[in-house]
Parts: sequence; C-alpha cells; structure tokens
Amino acid sequence: MELAMGSRSPLTFRPPNPREAPPSLRLAKDIFGGSPCLCLAIKGRKNPSIQLRSSGRTATRCSVSSTTETTSGKKKLRTRRDVRNIAIVAHVDHGKTTLVDAMLKQAKVFRDNQVVKERIMDSNDLERERGITILSKNTSISYKGTKINIIDTPGHSDFGGEVERVLNMVEGVLLVVDSVEGPMPQTRFVLKKALEYGHAVVVVVNKIDRPSARPDFVINSTFELFIELNATDEQCDFQVIYASGIKGKAGLSPDNLADDLGPLFEAILRCIPEPSIDKDGALQMLVTNIEYDEHKGRIAIGRLHAGVLQRGLEVKVCTSDETCRLAKISELFVYENFTKIPAEDVEAGDICAVCGISDIMIGETIADKSSGKALPTIKVEEPTVRMSFSINTSPFAGREGKYVTSRNLRDRLSRELERNLAMRVEDGETSDTFIVSGRGTLHITILIENMRREGYEFMVGPPKVINKRVDDKLLEPFEIATVEVPEEYMGPVVELLGKRRGQMFDMQGAGSEGTSLLKYKIPTRGLLGLRNAVLTASRGTAVLNTIFDSYGPWAGDISTRDQGSLVAFESGTTTSYALFSAQERGQMFVGPGVEVYKGQIVGIHQRPGDLSLNVCKKKAATNVRSNKEQTVVLDTPLSYSLDDCIEYIEEDELVEVTPLSVRMCKNPKFAKRK
Repeated sequence: MELAMGSRSPLTFRPPNPREAPPSLRLAKDIFGGSPCLCLAIKGRKNPSIQLRSSGRTATRCSVSSTTETTSGKKKLRTRRDVRNIAIVAHVDHGKTTLVDAMLKQAKVFRDNQVVKERIMDSNDLERERGITILSKNTSISYKGTKINIIDTPGHSDFGGEVERVLNMVEGVLLVVDSVEGPMPQTRFVLKKALEYGHAVVVVVNKIDRPSARPDFVINSTFELFIELNATDEQCDFQVIYASGIKGKAGLSPDNLADDLGPLFEAILRCIPEPSIDKDGALQMLVTNIEYDEHKGRIAIGRLHAGVLQRGLEVKVCTSDETCRLAKISELFVYENFTKIPAEDVEAGDICAVCGISDIMIGETIADKSSGKALPTIKVEEPTVRMSFSINTSPFAGREGKYVTSRNLRDRLSRELERNLAMRVEDGETSDTFIVSGRGTLHITILIENMRREGYEFMVGPPKVINKRVDDKLLEPFEIATVEVPEEYMGPVVELLGKRRGQMFDMQGAGSEGTSLLKYKIPTRGLLGLRNAVLTASRGTAVLNTIFDSYGPWAGDISTRDQGSLVAFESGTTTSYALFSAQERGQMFVGPGVEVYKGQIVGIHQRPGDLSLNVCKKKAATNVRSNKEQTVVLDTPLSYSLDDCIEYIEEDELVEVTPLSVRMCKNPKFAKRK
C-alpha cells in the first residue's frame, strides 16, 4: 500500500507507470475537517486497511460543478440554485426516519405548539406497527432560501423497488449509516443504485451518541464499500456528517456536535448538485409514483425534467413504445413543508403532483402536446420469490370477509400492479388462482396484510423461489445473509446455516461485547423459515439481514422443516380434555373453546411426518367417579403471526387469511393426488 499525505490543496495522484496502476485505483481526499482525513492511493488490494490522519480542514470541498450553463448536444442546460433534490437511504433501523423528523422540526415545518407524533413520515398503520418504512414519500423544507425536496425511502431490501424508481428524481443521496454496525446489506444495495445513477453522496454517521460508537471503523468500512462498488474519484470524495437524529444534532466531528442540524443542511447545499434543467425545451415529466384521492382521483408524482408545467395545460402521455394519448392537467401541486399546496405552474427541476389523468401509470411520461417525447422508462430488478393466491375453500369461507370471490381478488391484484413495479401477477393453474411474484417473502406478506385489513378473504400457498435455466443449467437466486449473534450461540447458528447450504465468507467482531458478525452466501430457498429458526437457536438474540446477490448453480436439496404438523380430523370446538392428551404429541396452536375444521393444522408434531388427532373430543358423561377429578393443566398455545405462518407451511399446506383470523390447513388438492 502507498499512502499519500493530505494537505489543504486538492490532492491528485498519478501512478508513475500506467501499466502498473490497478483498475480498482481510487483516491480519497479530505472527507471531513477537524477530524480524520482519508488520503490514500490503493494499490493491489481489494480490501485496503485505511489509516487515518488528522487534518485542519473544516469541511470537504465537494466535487460539484458550479457552472450555471452547460451545453449538451443542441440543448442549453442551466442549473437551478434555489432547489436541491435528495433521497435519504439507509439499512433498516439505522435511524433514517427519525433523522427526517428532526430535519422537519428544525426547518419549522410545524407550529411550536403543534403535537407531532414520532416517525412522522411513517404514516401508514402497518409502517407504524412494524417500525419500518414500506412506501417512499415526498416532503420538502426551506433552508436559507433554498427549497430542499426530500424523499424518504424504505430500508428493507424487499422494498428495493421503491428505492430504484425514486432515484431518478434526485441529484444526490444522504446515506445514513449506524455508528456501531457500519454498512449493512441494504446499505450496499441502495448505494450501488445511487452510484450507478452518478449521484453525489453525503454520508451521515447516525446514532453517534451510542456508548459503543466506532466512527473511524464505520468511515473506513463505508469507503471500502465505495471502492468495491467502483465509485468514481469524485464520488469517493464524500462529505461525512456525524449526527444524532433523536437529539437533532450534527457536526463535522464526532466529538464536537452543533446544537442543531445546521452542519447537515450546509453539507446538502454544498455537496448536492443543483438540478440541470432545460427550461425552454419541450415539456417532459417522468411519473415515478402514484397516489389516490377520493375527490381528485389518481395523482401522478414525478420530477419535471424540462419545460414548464401549467394548470389546465393540454399534454401528451407517452409510454416507451411510442404510443401516446392526449390528456389535460386539471390541478397541479408542489410540496411545501409537510403538505401539498396548489400551484399555477412548475418549473423544470422541481418535484410536483399532477391531477386529471385518470389512467396514468408509473413509468409513463407527461410530455408536450406537439413535440414531446417519452423518457426512458423505469427499470427495476426482477422478483425472486412467488406465492399462489386463491379463493378461500375452507368450511369457514365467507364468514369474516367482505370480498371473497376470484373477481374481487383479480381486481385487487391488478390495482396493486399499478403502483408496485417490483411485483408481478400471473394466472395460475385454475381460474381462481393467481401467482404473485415479489422481491422477497416480506414484500408479498405486506400485500397480504393490507388486503386482509381491507376486508379480503383468500388462501395463499408456500413461497417458492424463481429459478432460471441458462445453457441447460438450472440457476437459483442466492442472497448475502448477515447474522449478528452472541458468541455463546454462534455454534447452533453456524450449524443451522450450514444445513441450508450457506457458505460463510466473513466473520468479525461487531463492536458490542461478545457479539460476532457472520456473513454467508446462501440460496434463497434456504432462507425460507430461517428467521424463526435462528431466533430459536439464539434464544431471540440474533439479528438476521439479507440482500439479493446473484443467480448461481442449483445448490441441491434443502430441508427447511424437520417436524410435521398436527392436523384436526374432525370439525368442532376444541376442549381442554382433548387438548390435554394432544399436547403430549407436540406444541399446539389452539386453546380450548376454538372452532376448528377437518384438515386444519392445530399444532407442530414433535416428530417428522403429519399426525391426525381429535382436539374436539369430549369427556363421556358416564365416566363419573366419586373421587376428586384431576386438574387439567394446558400449555400456552403458540401464537403465530402471518409472517410466521407463511414461513412455516410446506408444499402441501396453505394459509387461510381473513380480516379476523389467520389459520393454516392441509391443501385438499394434494390429498386427492395421493
């Protein structure tokens, strides 16, 4: 390794012999001031060990063009200095939404006496319950006369489609990284997409006030990640801001935080490029999101790339295949603070919402009526997991749901496709079955949960991976699994991942006392049902994160469940008398006084293979003794959520989903085949 020392002037590196310079050569310059400075030339190492040296600089001189006008072909572009468009991306649970809350409060979006909930941007009920962001959302703040459009994006890899389609609306991203964990799988995914778009990146080391914070390690790991993802020299020259989102403080040094988020806002203005626009060109706006309002109908959201959009303007809606149709803009809105406000016109470079086009779709272009052309459509990665949706055929069908027919199911899935680009829906083997494909089981499970809350009643099959065949070779999806586990439980977790064809490629300490970070490359099939198994093996202490990696050769057979199911062989109401003897066979899902039907799964068998038993048996009335009756003590039944049920079931089993209940049952079609 060669180390180039930092100075106040911008650094340049020229290898003495171009033939000897490795293709992965990157140069990191002063990334933050009054704090360490990454200044090195990497030679012949994939994962360099970065050494830090103090510098007197106060902030990075970001690689942002300051020209006001540029010429691209025949178009004359200029920059809008009064607007910045940014997306905030992070791994799940790294404090991204909390940081957005602090930014909104300090920008005086709300009144001083206004009661504001935590995680303001997570407005969906499901988001608040699960503590994760599912849908990307827009807002804006004003700082020193500059409007900053902020897009809050999901942190979970299964909702990567939401991230991919909003990145073309912005010029830069805030990459939020935990001060202890450092870059995690989803950090890699969203950063890779941002770098491919050529966006500028501001790295925010969040939760810097944690006792076990290790900012130097996090910065080094993030810089190595930039190098692995083939970032340019300008992108590697990223600004680092240290922040505590929950306290609303930020600074250029971990030991010297300001009283507010001023350093973060200054970094956004300094390091995020102004949008380059063609104000006098033909109107072009790519639709990247869809909302629905009961009064206004469908609302298209996107960034205006060229021209000026006006209320009442007649436009042309184009798709990528050059098919166009005419439409008229009835209402126009821009984002100001936390609300949408009406606007008469919007200039290029800003993000706006358009009403009046009832059939608008994500990926279409709103263009000039006479000379408009379609912009390149949005591309998202292909789904990797699929599940079957069918009408409810159990004896309890129609009791609890409002929408129970296959037509209701088809219409709802069709509406989901309009805004969920990463999802696919196909017809199944029968007219009442549909195959839904998504980026992961959580991606599809969120759809199922939303549908049951809307009053739908249906059945879903077990998740299956989507394989490919290339040159007569069967390929299956592989994912990178990162497991953070205490050392005392590492043995059982390693054994569990090994049984599921996982291959460990990295192991290191995670910073916390006695905790190790294991990284595996594992088939997606091996991840089905793995989360609960890992939690059981580690007594609930392990943290599992996964991200899609690539397609690879078929890894062989994988056994995801060693135990069978306990199945009710008659319909009725469960009794304590029957459950007392049944619980000796395994763990039960139901307690006394619960209605069950023939074929319903009522527990987990303690051995391989299924076992049918009677959980509705009543004690005979003639079986009376003079002595005192024995007290019946029942174990607490297992409480499985929707996600747990979907991970549990196998090929010949189904999950019955209704607005009030989630049950598991054997698939009667498999019984007929046997």
